[in-house]
Amino acid sequence: MTALIRLVRAVSYVFLPAEVVLLVLLVSGVRIPPAALAAAELVGLVLFAVGAGVFVRLWRRAGSARQALGELVPEPVLRIIGHELRLMTSLALWVGRRRVGVRAGDRAFGHARDQAALMYGFAFVCLVETVGMSYLLADWPVVHAIVLVLDVYTILFVLGLHGASAVRPHVLTPDTLRLRQAAHVDISLPLDRIASVRHELVFTHEKKKEGELNLAVASQTSLTIELTEPFDAPRFFGGTRPVRIVRCHADDARALHRELTRAVAPIT
Repeated sequence: MTALIRLVRAVSYVFLPAEVVLLVLLVSGVRIPPAALAAAELVGLVLFAVGAGVFVRLWRRAGSARQALGELVPEPVLRIIGHELRLMTSLALWVGRRRVGVRAGDRAFGHARDQAALMYGFAFVCLVETVGMSYLLADWPVVHAIVLVLDVYTILFVLGLHGASAVRPHVLTPDTLRLRQAAHVDISLPLDRIASVRHELVFTHEKKKEGELNLAVASQTSLTIELTEPFDAPRFFGGTRPVRIVRCHADDARALHRELTRAVAPIT
């Protein structure tokens, strides 16, 4: 089974880019020999059938479709796809003024306000670039269509980043502090592991400093949390890193500091 999974992955790495190239050529009006088209379609059907068969076998063995998909598709690919889906979902939830992961009785603290001007400005620049490229590429319809799709998706991506921050606030529960950053960071710190909480503005952060996690918003953090013992913070592409200092930002940092200090005091 392992050898078959590797074979399916290897063929997919070659076939999927080739299929994209073939599609671009067809849209461009390039004549493709019927035999080549038939061969491409046949390979695609065989790859889909084999992949579906492997997925079903893995599903039966693992008892979970999610676990089976994890064995069939490389984890980094799944993480990237999951992140993109969360961004687009967040965009829809943001428009609907909904929040994620906030239950009755939880205290939510937003952290998207101070980055709003930057994100809106970036989205506007992308919009201007989209209009300009559409004008410049008007005589090359195929290139224009490809660039237009990429430009529109870039705008949605930027808005999705801000929307993800807006609908995923920090959440304080009776036993944990859930800290989030857009759609790519989501950690829950047990309150009994928090040694101290300080309200301090920090505008300069060392990247990848050992033992520290900085969840900056608009290049600033306003709350520093020290832990009694290392906490494993998951990385985007898997794996963990132990941290003892976590810095984050909140729109009302003083309120979060006050509420968190009050929640930690009875435990410590």
